[in-house]
Amino acid sequence: MTGTATCPCGSGLRADRCCALDWTQPPAEPQAVVDFDRALAAAKAGNMAEAERLVMTVLEQFPRHIGALDLLYQIRRAEQRMPAAEALLARIVRLDPNNILATQTLASLQFARGALAEAEHHARNAVRLAPADPASHNLMGMILTEANRPQIGEYHYRRVLELSRGRDPILLANLAWNLKNQGRIEEARGLYEESVRLAPDIYQTLYGWARMEETDRNFDRAGELLDAAERAAPGNPTTQLARAILHGRRKDYDKAVAILDDIARRRDDGGLTPAEWSEKGQLLDRMGRFDEAFAAFGESKRGLRELTGQAYLASEAQALVARLRGFFTAPRLQILPRAATRSDAAQPIFIVGFPRSGTTMVEQTLTTHPKIAAGDELPVINELTGLIPRMLGSPLAYPEALADLWLGDQVEGLDNLRDYYLQRARQLGVLRKGAQWFTDKMPLNETHLGLIGLMFPKAPIIHLVRHPLDVVLSVYSNHLTHGFYCAYDLESIARHYVLVMNLVEHYLGQMRLRYLPVRYEDIIADQESQVRKLFNFVGVPFDRRSLNFHENRRYARTASYAQVTEKLYDRSRFRYRPYAKHLAPVIPILAPVMLRLGYGIE
Repeated sequence: MTGTATCPCGSGLRADRCCALDWTQPPAEPQAVVDFDRALAAAKAGNMAEAERLVMTVLEQFPRHIGALDLLYQIRRAEQRMPAAEALLARIVRLDPNNILATQTLASLQFARGALAEAEHHARNAVRLAPADPASHNLMGMILTEANRPQIGEYHYRRVLELSRGRDPILLANLAWNLKNQGRIEEARGLYEESVRLAPDIYQTLYGWARMEETDRNFDRAGELLDAAERAAPGNPTTQLARAILHGRRKDYDKAVAILDDIARRRDDGGLTPAEWSEKGQLLDRMGRFDEAFAAFGESKRGLRELTGQAYLASEAQALVARLRGFFTAPRLQILPRAATRSDAAQPIFIVGFPRSGTTMVEQTLTTHPKIAAGDELPVINELTGLIPRMLGSPLAYPEALADLWLGDQVEGLDNLRDYYLQRARQLGVLRKGAQWFTDKMPLNETHLGLIGLMFPKAPIIHLVRHPLDVVLSVYSNHLTHGFYCAYDLESIARHYVLVMNLVEHYLGQMRLRYLPVRYEDIIADQESQVRKLFNFVGVPFDRRSLNFHENRRYARTASYAQVTEKLYDRSRFRYRPYAKHLAPVIPILAPVMLRLGYGIE
C-alpha cells in the first residue's frame, strides 16, 4: 500500500479498493482462500495483528470477498473503531443485500449513533427479508419509537411478543417505554411492573420506569426507582443525570447542579455530555446565573456537533424554500384544485410555529375540550412531500409534481392525498370517539402551508408567534433536530427562523388560508380572551377547563413536557433580556422579521 492513500472511511484499505472500488471484481482465487483461512485461524487464536495483516492481503486482491470484509469488520469493532466498522458492514450489505444478520447489525449500529432514517431503511429491509424473525421487528419497534412514531413501533413490538416464546422482560420494558411515549401511562406502568417481577435488577428497565414516573409527576416513586437503578448499576452517570432532572422538577436547583458538578469531577476529562450540559444550563437559567447558563448551552452544542458530525444543511434548506416560493404563486394557485372536506371524519387543526414558540401549550389548552383530540407531532405532511410524486404518477419532485393535478387522470389527486393523511392519522391512534377535530403540531409544518391549504382548505391553521430572540434562545438551550439541523449553532437557528418566516409571509401573500396568528406573549398577558379567540376560530364552544391546561394529564412528547404541567407563568416571556449581549450576533439577522412582527429590543 506504499504511496497509496487509504480510504477516508477508516477501514484501512486503499481508497481504490474500498468505497470507490469497481464492483465487477472477480471472485477470489485459491491463494486468497488459503490466506483467509489462515486469517480466521489467527483471529481464533487471539493474534489479531496477524489476522488483520492476512485479511488485508486478501482484500487488496479481492475487495468483494465477503468473508474477509466480515472478519475485518469484527476486528474494527473489537478495536472500537465504530465508523470504520459501520462502513465495512454497509459494504457487506451492498454486496449481499439478502444477508439478514448483516442488515440487522447495520441497523443496530446506525440506531445506536442516532441515525434513525438510515437505521429505519435497513430495519425495513430486515423485516422484508425475515418477516417471522423477532429481531427484525424488535429493531423496527426501537427505531420507530425513538423516531416519534410510537404507534407503528408498538405494532412491531407486539409482533415480537407473538413470534417469541414467553414474555421477555427487556421487550416488556421497551414496549412500556413505547406506550409511555403515546401517553398510555397506566398500561406502561403495568408492563414495567411485570418486567421487574420477571427480572428485578435490569438497569434500563428501572431507569426507564423512573423517567416515566417523573414525567407523570410521581416524584417520590421516581426517586425510589432511581435508588433501585443505582443498586443495579452503582455509579452510573445516567442515573445521576436523572436525579438532577428530578431535583430540578422539584425546584431544588442547588442540589441538581451539585450532582452535575460531581459527575464532571468523577470524569477523567472533567467534562459533561451534551445532555448533561444542556440540563445544567437549564438549571443555571432558573437560578438566574445567565452567563454560566449560556456557556453551558454552548458546551452542549459544541459536544453535539463533535458527537454527531451534524451541521445546518443551509444549501438544502434554501433550495427547498426557493422551489416552494417558485411553485406556490397566486396565478398557479388560482387554477389549482382544492380537496373537498370530508364530513364523515374528524378534521385536523394545524398548530404551526417554529420550535419553542408555544405550540405545546396551545395544544394542551385546546385538547382539554371533549371535541378536540390530541394528535401531537404527526409526521404525515412531511411523509406526503416524499410520496406525492409516486401518488400522482409524476416524474417531477415535490412541489413541482403538483402540476400533475391538471391532468385528467389526477383530478382526484388532492382527495387521495387528503385521504392518505386522514388514514395515517387513524393508524397513528389520533382519533378519539366523539371528537370532531384533532391537532397536528408538527414543528415547521408552516414550511408546507401551500400543500396544507390545497389538501385542507377549510382547516384551521393556528400560527404561534413569539419574540424571535426568545425563540432562538430557547431552541439554542434545547437539543432539537428539526429544520435541517439548524439547532446546532446560534446563527444557523436565526437564519433558518428568518427563512421560514419569510416563506410564511410569501404563502399569505399568494393564497387564501384559514389562518390565525397568535402571539405567545398575548396568551401570557390575557389568557382567557386569547383562549376564547382560539375556540371561536376553530368553531367550538369555550370550555373553562382549558384555562387549567396544566391539569391535562396527557403526556406531551416534546422538550416542553415539564413546562406544560405547571400553571401559566410569565418567566419565559422576553426571556432573552438577560442574554442580550450573548444574542447580539444574531440581532442583525433577525431584525427585519422582528420589525415586521412588531417586536423590539428592551
